[in-house]
Order: sequence, then C-alpha cells, then structure tokens
Amino acid sequence: MVLLVLACVLVSFLIGGIPFGFLAGRLLLGDDIRRHGSGNTGATNVWRVLGWKAGVLVLLLDALKGMLPVLASAVVMRRAGVDDQGQVAPLMSGLAAIFGHMYPVWLGFRGGKGVATALGVVVVAAPLHSAAALVVFALSLGLFRMVSLASILAALGFLVFHLQKYGLSGLSANRLPLTLFSLIVPAVIIWRHRTNLVRIFNGTERRIGGSKRPPEEHTQP
Repeated sequence: MVLLVLACVLVSFLIGGIPFGFLAGRLLLGDDIRRHGSGNTGATNVWRVLGWKAGVLVLLLDALKGMLPVLASAVVMRRAGVDDQGQVAPLMSGLAAIFGHMYPVWLGFRGGKGVATALGVVVVAAPLHSAAALVVFALSLGLFRMVSLASILAALGFLVFHLQKYGLSGLSANRLPLTLFSLIVPAVIIWRHRTNLVRIFNGTERRIGGSKRPPEEHTQP
C-alpha cells in the first residue's frame, strides 16, 4: 500500500504543477504572467491581468487539478483492494496537488497560492467542509472586498468547521488524516499569503474595484 500511495502522491504533485496561469499568460499576453500584477500564476492574478474570462477558466482548471488526483487515487486504492476508510491516499494526493501548484517543478518551484486547487480537493474529499469555506469566502469578500483576506478567512473557516464538527473524535484513526489535512492546508495557504497579510495590516492591500498597486509591489518573493 505504501508504494501505491507514494506513486499516487508523486503523480498528483506533477499534475498539481501544471501551470495553467502561466500558460494563459504565454498564450494571451505573450509573456510570463509572473512579471505582471501580483507576480504569481494563480487565477486571481490572471483575472486582473488578462480579464475575467481567462481568470475563470484558470480557476476551473486549477480546481480540476485538485479534484482529479483525489478521485483517481480513490479509484486506484479501490481497484487494488485496499481498505482506505480514512482517505489516506486521496487526502495525501490532494495535498501533493496543492503543493505542486504552489511549487511547480515545471516553473522552478514558483507558482500560485493554492486556493483554487485546495478548493478542488476539498469539494471531493470533504464536501461539507468546502461548503462552509465557500460561505466564509463569499461573506468575507462581500464585506472586505479583498480576495487575499477572503481566502485566508475561508481556510481558517475550513479548519474551524472541522474542529467544531468532530472535536476530539477527529483524532480517531479514520478521521485523523482529514484532521491533519485540515491543519496543514490552512497553515500553508496563510503562509503563501504572508506578503498579503503585511499589506492588509498596512492598509495597502488591493481591494476589488480599487486602484492598482504601485509597480514596486508587483513582484512576489
């Protein structure tokens, strides 16, 4: 089982690393999307630089990168006759896809922030959790008009929902994989938004419908 899970994880990491935002920039802009806007390959930056149609398409494709590895690994485990009640393989594959998006091997490990891919993972692996996160995202976006802050709060909402739903029973053998996933993913998403957090605290983060940031803030470290 271990080798099978590792194989699923490796393939999922490579799938997660498919740089749809980068490819959209090359096709529609003729340039590296990371040279524009916020400097990453995520759907939000594609939306701002290339327009809403390209942004929505990249959003859907990035989410698909999370959904497919989860579904495929579950099928692989089932066909191999493995009893994976804790969704170890799907969750590990989903986590690998998220990290693959954040650190794509195809782009020198410089990718997006993982929100859309994480959404694709949780829609399949934990539908109720994803619904709670989407509600938090929508409310936060409507209230603060900042995609970055809405993404951070949605990730935290995902974790809070899991803790409220399962409590200590989340440490049981079958639920521990999802509990660990619910801790790791919000942590890495917040980490990837650390520069946004600085701008939020400084009052300089871009809002929907607001003016563009000055050029010196366009490059993401």
